[in-house]
Amino acid sequence: MQNLIKDIRFNLYEVLNSEKLLNTERYKEHNIEIFDAVIDTAKKIAEDLFAPHNTKADEHEPSFDGENVKLIPETKKAWDAFAKAGFLATSMDEEWGGSQLPEVIARAVYLIFCAANVSTSVYPFLTIGVAELIHSFASQEQKELYLPALLDGRFSGTMALTEPDQGSALADITTTAKLQADGSYLLKGQKIFISAGDHELSENIIHMVLAKIEGAPAGVKGISLFICPKFLLNDDGSLGKRNDLALTGLLHKMGYRNASSTLLSFGDNDNCKAYLIGKAHKGLGYMFLMMNGARIGVGTGAAAVGYAGYSYSLNYAHERKQGRLPSNRDPSSPQLAIIKHADVRRMLLAQKSYVEGSIAICLYATSLLDIQKTGTLTEKKNALALLEFLTPVVKSWPSKYGPKANDLAIQILAGAGYMRDHPVEQYYRDNRLNAIHEGTRGIQAIDLLGRKLTYNKFEYYQAFKD
Repeated sequence: MQNLIKDIRFNLYEVLNSEKLLNTERYKEHNIEIFDAVIDTAKKIAEDLFAPHNTKADEHEPSFDGENVKLIPETKKAWDAFAKAGFLATSMDEEWGGSQLPEVIARAVYLIFCAANVSTSVYPFLTIGVAELIHSFASQEQKELYLPALLDGRFSGTMALTEPDQGSALADITTTAKLQADGSYLLKGQKIFISAGDHELSENIIHMVLAKIEGAPAGVKGISLFICPKFLLNDDGSLGKRNDLALTGLLHKMGYRNASSTLLSFGDNDNCKAYLIGKAHKGLGYMFLMMNGARIGVGTGAAAVGYAGYSYSLNYAHERKQGRLPSNRDPSSPQLAIIKHADVRRMLLAQKSYVEGSIAICLYATSLLDIQKTGTLTEKKNALALLEFLTPVVKSWPSKYGPKANDLAIQILAGAGYMRDHPVEQYYRDNRLNAIHEGTRGIQAIDLLGRKLTYNKFEYYQAFKD
C-alpha cells in the first residue's frame, strides 16, 4: 500500500500540481497538510478494515434468507468507519456538511480503498454517486430529505438501469412510471445486475431508477429519472413503510463477490412509489452525470486492483528463490530471487507501466472536474470538452490493461499464482468485471467515435488535440 501512496502523491503534486487548487475560492480553506491527512486516514482505514476481509468476503458471498441479504460482519464495520471518517462527503459542498475537498483528492481516496478491497468499496462509492446526482438535479425539498442521510451513512444508494432483456440498450427499457394525484409516480418493471441493490448496511437504500412515464416519446428521449427508496419516508424524514420493491434474486459472480448483485422487481403489488428528479423525459441526461462518474470509477478500480496484483507479485519476486542465471554453470551456487530473471523483470515492468499509466490517466481526468468547479469560463468549457472526449478512454483502457497486469501477476507466481493460497487469482477475477460493467469496450468505442469525436464540429477532439 505504501508504494501506491507514493505514486498517488507523485501524480497529485509532481504531475497535476494539485496544490494550485488551494489558490481558488472553492478550496482556499484547505492546505497540503489536510490533503495528506485525508490520504493517510484513508490508508489506515483501508488497511485496518477493508483489506483484512477481502479474501473472506470472496469465500462467503452475500446470501438471502428469504427476508434479508446477509453480508459478512466485517463489511458493516468497514462501512461505518468509512462514513464516520466523512468519506461519503469528501468532495460535497460545505453547505451540505461536506468537506468540500478537491475531486482529485476524493479520487485518490477511491484508489486506496479499491486497492484494499474493491467489492466492499462498491457500497460507499455508489452512495457517493447517488448523493452527487441528487445534489445536482433534485429539487430543494428532495435534497433536504435525502442528502443528509446519504452523506452520513444512514442511507446508501444504487443506480437501477439495466433490465433483464435490455443490457446497455437503454432506449428499449420497459419499466413504466404512472403519475399519481399527489405528484408521485408508481413504478412497474424489473432491473437486473443492480450492484448493492439490497443489504443491511444502512437503514434505507435509495435507488435511482430509469423508467418511462406513460405516453412518453419512444427511445432515449422518453426516459425519466426517479428516486425510489426501499423504505418510504415520513414528512419528518423518519422511515415509513416498506415500498413495493422486492429482491427477486441474488446473482452469483466470478469476482467482486462481496458487492451484492441483485434482480429487483418494482411494483409487483402496483404500489411502488417513486419521485421524479428534474424534468420528465430528461432522465438519461441526468443519469449520465452518475454514469460518467462511474465510468471513471471503473477505470480507477481496474487500476487499483491491477496495482494490488503488481505489488504482490513484486514482493513475491523479491522473496522467491529459484534457479540461476543462464551464464552460471555452477549447480552448487545459491539460487537467485526470481526478480533476477529477465522474463520476470519484463512481466513486472509491463505491469508497472499498465497500472501506473492507468492511475495517471484516472487522476488527470478527475482533475478536469476541479477545473470545471474553479476555472475561468473558458477553462471550464475546455475542461468539460476534454473530459467528455477522454471518459470512454479512461473507462476502457485501465479495464483492459488492469486485468492484463493481474494475468502477469499470476504468471510470475506460476503454479502458486493459480492457487487460492495467494490473492492474485482473486484480483484477476475481481478485475475481469471492469471490462464489462458501465459499458463494454465496444460501447465505449461507439461513444468515442460515434458521438464524441465529431460532436459540434469536432469540438471535443479539438480540446484533446490542443
